[in-house]
Amino acid sequence: MSAVVPKDGLPFSSHVTGVTARRALLRRFVGMNAPIKNDRIAWLQGPSANCTALPAERKHPWRLILLGAPGVGKGTQAELLTERLGACHLSTGDVFRAAAKCSDCDQSPAMRVALEYMRRGDLVPDSTVWEMVLERSGCILDCGGFVLDGFPRTLGQAESLKELMEKEKLSLSAVLNYELPVNEIVRRLSGRRTCEQCKSVFHVTERPPKIASVCDRCGGRLYQREDDRPESITVRLNAYERSTAPLIQFYEDLGLLVRIVAKGSPDEIMAQTMNKLKERPPH
Repeated sequence: MSAVVPKDGLPFSSHVTGVTARRALLRRFVGMNAPIKNDRIAWLQGPSANCTALPAERKHPWRLILLGAPGVGKGTQAELLTERLGACHLSTGDVFRAAAKCSDCDQSPAMRVALEYMRRGDLVPDSTVWEMVLERSGCILDCGGFVLDGFPRTLGQAESLKELMEKEKLSLSAVLNYELPVNEIVRRLSGRRTCEQCKSVFHVTERPPKIASVCDRCGGRLYQREDDRPESITVRLNAYERSTAPLIQFYEDLGLLVRIVAKGSPDEIMAQTMNKLKERPPH
């Protein structure tokens, strides 16, 4: 597979060098063992920004990818894992949301293209997502470990990421695939209710409002979003299965896939995850 090069024509190593040097300097001031949490500014805003806090370097940092259908609680597990492992939570969804809220910010060419697709309601193409990640490759290659959430989503993206890491002689620790039966996912998602005014989210059984159909925060009316209806959820899950099956097989063939049954409380699922990670040798 040929190397992917950003639009400016520079190889990814040129993009990484400056970020690496700035981070190394910052670590000298904050101290190697400082109990700090990465603020992810460089990931959220792009290569022109610098994180003001970095986690301490580790001899064996965890480098994880999280997979899982909508509704399995993958986002919650990503937050718990980054806190437990001292890693950086690198979510492509967070990048897109941050960019959409900051229309006046100096966006990179890749992000401007991505936002145009999003404004039209279209899916952002693989090539554009990869360019966006490549702009932030310092966050992957030079940090105290990471939890990638929302990337890769396709086989092509997975192959590009593998090539990028291999060139820097880095390896993934594991790919965590959170699994639930389809009927359980449908039950979880179809029970969600969203406030028309403040957009707070409730659940008819797991987090019900104090008064039925009324938001606890602002008193607005709660409704079921169109994409939270069972028939819509089933369509999304089928699409997810089709697009992710080659990705799961790719990582299974590499011996990296770890299957997690996403049943129980977030803490119980986290404990199950940590037990399975302890069974794997450090990378």
